[in-house]
Amino acid sequence: MEKLATRGRPRQFDLDEALAAALRVFWTKGYEGASLSDLTEVMGITRPSLYAAFGNKENLFRQALDLYEREKLAYIGRAIEAPTARAVAENMLFGAVDTVTGSECRGCMGVIASVACQTVEPSIRDDVNSRAESAKRVIVDRFQRAIDAGEFHGPTNAEAITRYLIAIMQGMSVQAQSGATREELLQVVESALAAWPSR
Repeated sequence: MEKLATRGRPRQFDLDEALAAALRVFWTKGYEGASLSDLTEVMGITRPSLYAAFGNKENLFRQALDLYEREKLAYIGRAIEAPTARAVAENMLFGAVDTVTGSECRGCMGVIASVACQTVEPSIRDDVNSRAESAKRVIVDRFQRAIDAGEFHGPTNAEAITRYLIAIMQGMSVQAQSGATREELLQVVESALAAWPSR
């Protein structure tokens, strides 16, 4: 755990805790909605300390996205390792429900960021979109392997089935932000899996 002392009045803070606090602000407000005042207040630091530790708001946001991917989206990496395509889908959908209905924040930062970043500088928007596309490609590749192994009956398109799965996950995120309960979203998962086109 790294500590940082600021200039002037001696002050130390935990970088990991500060970044986790910033993540919560970005998660709930998006990039544009999170002001520097919001961030410094929740992180418990001054603006000079924020700049010294993280560079600027854009770099802080990128590091918050990194943390989100490591901690909140780890279930996707685990899901990809499941032995069958259906198990991949189950793990992703149940993992999504756990994430979007967690006690920390509701909804998915990836959805919030992609929606909220359409009017910000291209570098932020491109980074968010690139991360989403990279994650999607991993899932497409996994489903293509399942198709090649004969796990699906009838013609199946890996790109289309990935988009279907992501659309359900994004929809659950939006519903969670609107107040849908975990039980209600689990019903969505059950319905999606009932229609899953595998043997």
